[in-house]
Amino acid sequence: MRHSRTVAKIPRRISPHSLRHAAITNALDAGVPLRDAQILARHADPRTTEHYDRARGNLDRHGVHFLTAYVAGV
Repeated sequence: MRHSRTVAKIPRRISPHSLRHAAITNALDAGVPLRDAQILARHADPRTTEHYDRARGNLDRHGVHFLTAYVAGV
């Protein structure tokens, strides 16, 4: 990890866990469904994966928004 960090000129320490966290967070930010991110992370409980979802407060990704769009035929 140290060699890769040096070659990539990443100033902070990185670990396999930080890379895993970044991958899951980026997947959720990109719109990957929670269930798919849960499978990617191999989490048994979806609540664990939800902790990675920084956009939870974004109303565009709220379930009601998707339901309303579906009912409206959008």
